[in-house]
Amino acid sequence: WQSFISVSPVFETANLDRGGDLDVSGVLLRGGTVRNFGGGTSAGITLNYDYTDYSFNNPVAFGGVAPWGVVQRYGFSVPFTYGLRDGWAVGVAPSFDWFEEDGANSSDALAWGATFSAVKRYGNGNVLGIGVGAFDRIEETAIIPFPIVSWRFGERWLLRNPLAAGPTGPAGLELDYLFDNGWTLGFGTTYRKVRFRLSDNGPAPNGVGEFAGVPVFLRAANTFAKTYTLNLYAGVVAGGQLRVEDPSGNGLRQEDFDLAPLLGLNVTARF
Repeated sequence: WQSFISVSPVFETANLDRGGDLDVSGVLLRGGTVRNFGGGTSAGITLNYDYTDYSFNNPVAFGGVAPWGVVQRYGFSVPFTYGLRDGWAVGVAPSFDWFEEDGANSSDALAWGATFSAVKRYGNGNVLGIGVGAFDRIEETAIIPFPIVSWRFGERWLLRNPLAAGPTGPAGLELDYLFDNGWTLGFGTTYRKVRFRLSDNGPAPNGVGEFAGVPVFLRAANTFAKTYTLNLYAGVVAGGQLRVEDPSGNGLRQEDFDLAPLLGLNVTARF
């Protein structure tokens, strides 16, 4: 068995298009274990917890009232990969997560689904494949195809998916360069959309909140004592959007925001 624990503080700030601003601060926690059975077959479990504080100042598009405040996520996923011939492997990772503002009804906050993947591992260690995510995420059904890449160009360049446990999420691509001192510098972009059930006593009781955007980032990383990895993030969130829906998922109010600075870090320990 191989286990890990990951901690990711994150900070964002944004100017809202119709007036007001937003500060986002939080921490993402991940922990899990995986068993490698050989031949490309493995199984494991990952536990998720996020705490995010959305601090609004005079959001004009929402009537000057904060549409939501503190949002928490907790849940788990169970990844399984089965090795086939010639380096091929197929995988499935069911997941169950609850996304809710403080004061929301947890029974209405479940987002569930699974990702399916097929990948080819080559003799030099490079990996190419495709994945599809299918999710029921709080009054919305989403089918999301995505590439799976880990491809090295020479000894220094690596094209890959971003760190799944980091503050940007894995739904994108990142190009890394390895320096002689062991540090890696990467440039990447991802897409993130978080939906959550709103409080029963807020401006949109039992409604749905949504925070979406495209992080574009630099990541500096190094591994210490072969066990601990430090990742430092700096970038912006482009195409940012905030949305409030009624309890059935019908749109009520929406607001965009300018390029929003993003800072974060991730510390992962493996044992």
